[in-house]
Amino acid sequence: MNSVYALADCNNFYASCERVFNPKLKNQPIVVLSNNDGCIVARSNEAKAMKVMMGQPYFKFKDIIKSNNVHVFSSNYTLYGDMSRRVMSTLAQFAPEFEIYSIDEAFLNLKGYDHVDGFKNLTEYAHKIRKTVFKWTGIPVSIGIARTKTLSKIANRLAKKSAKTEGVLDLVDSPYIEQALEQVNVWDIWGIGHRLSKRLIGKGITNVLQLRDADDNLIRKQMGVVGMRLVYELRGISCQRLETVTP
Repeated sequence: MNSVYALADCNNFYASCERVFNPKLKNQPIVVLSNNDGCIVARSNEAKAMKVMMGQPYFKFKDIIKSNNVHVFSSNYTLYGDMSRRVMSTLAQFAPEFEIYSIDEAFLNLKGYDHVDGFKNLTEYAHKIRKTVFKWTGIPVSIGIARTKTLSKIANRLAKKSAKTEGVLDLVDSPYIEQALEQVNVWDIWGIGHRLSKRLIGKGITNVLQLRDADDNLIRKQMGVVGMRLVYELRGISCQRLETVTP
């Protein structure tokens, strides 16, 4: 049986953590600052809509933040670490093995979970995961499902951007996978930096679908062996295994 991976990613994690302990912040713009309050390290969707930029110095957006009554928090990594453990513990209830990728992301192995009793398909199962995480922790998550880790990350990105998905997108054997890949810029893909993306654009490769379908010799020349593995992942051939954690 082919592999099936899900990436569960907490939405605006630091801002969501602050909301858990202050429900009045729901639908309110929030930014979280770095340890010395110098840079913006997290934003709620409402703050993003105001064009408050991630990783930028706070003083550059101070006027926008004040004039729009944006709630500003200093980072509280003790709180975020505790909430992360709660989320990961909840996710562990739903998969035989999983990988904690970062404080707010985890890959789940969902191989064989498309026929779980009570669920029609992986999308229904993922919605159950999503609802349970929110019920038990108060943290909203988005879930992308695909044959490889790279594709699941792309699915997750699209799940976050489209309200139609309701936070879950399954690209496993999907007839819409090419349409999905065409929507993602090559510079937004996991593992491709600014310098490499410029080289690819120079070769006429601007989106992920074009990268997937590019000539192997071109990929090896421009991206090397690691890049070839990335392209294999885009083609649905799993090259990255989970660094598993036993639930």
